[in-house]
Amino acid sequence: MYPFFEIFDWVFIYTFWISLLLSFFAFLWMLKKLCGKFWINTTFFFNRILIYAISVLIFSRLFYVISKWHEFKFIKNPLDFFFMNDYNFSLIWAIFWFLIVLFISIILHWLRSWKYIDASVLSLLFVLPIWYIWTLLWWQVYWSPTNYWIEILYKNSFSPVPYQIPIFPLPIVYAFIFFILFSILYIIAMFLKVRWIVWYIGLILISSTFLIMENYSWKVDYFKMEYWINFTQIMSFFLILFAFHWLYRIYKTPRVNDII
Repeated sequence: MYPFFEIFDWVFIYTFWISLLLSFFAFLWMLKKLCGKFWINTTFFFNRILIYAISVLIFSRLFYVISKWHEFKFIKNPLDFFFMNDYNFSLIWAIFWFLIVLFISIILHWLRSWKYIDASVLSLLFVLPIWYIWTLLWWQVYWSPTNYWIEILYKNSFSPVPYQIPIFPLPIVYAFIFFILFSILYIIAMFLKVRWIVWYIGLILISSTFLIMENYSWKVDYFKMEYWINFTQIMSFFLILFAFHWLYRIYKTPRVNDII
């Protein structure tokens, strides 16, 4: 695997930063495209892009540290909570906090939320396959040893994978699932004018994917050790309940203005 590429003896290019930049610009490209299709003023997103980026990085890192509290609770320097050499972040909390900041922005500007969140969720699904290809390069996500003929041997000396035999590349499964979900929801969004459906269904499908597939991940966090379910699955469960709750409320109180 390739956590970094050595250009010269002293120049290293880390795949983490490459993937982060690719994901960031792919997200912006898809978001701009969807803004045109959903009749959204692009300045609403792009004037706040720095706030979104900083809040997502800080809180996704913070909650990753919380999820691995059994390893990080002895850190003495507070800066070490955010500047470590493992480049690990909590993806579910990155999603959650982005939606929180988005909701706050929408409320402060007295805007209707449906189409803004639809565009955001679709853009997120668009970049998730890219993100999971990076996790394959950096070993952030891995399965247990299997015998399905497509296993990969993590033999690099920097690898945190505890196995010395080939294991199943779980990130490829994640990338494939999210690519399929994006394709389906994008088609639905183009033909269906009810703007609240995509983001609720998308949130349920994303969270359900995490809830199910994390059972196959052999990375262990504090909550998995204590309660047999990891932090990502716990958060996914609450996001699913949240989405179903609001779908039920919308079903009970239909409004013509929701179709925009």
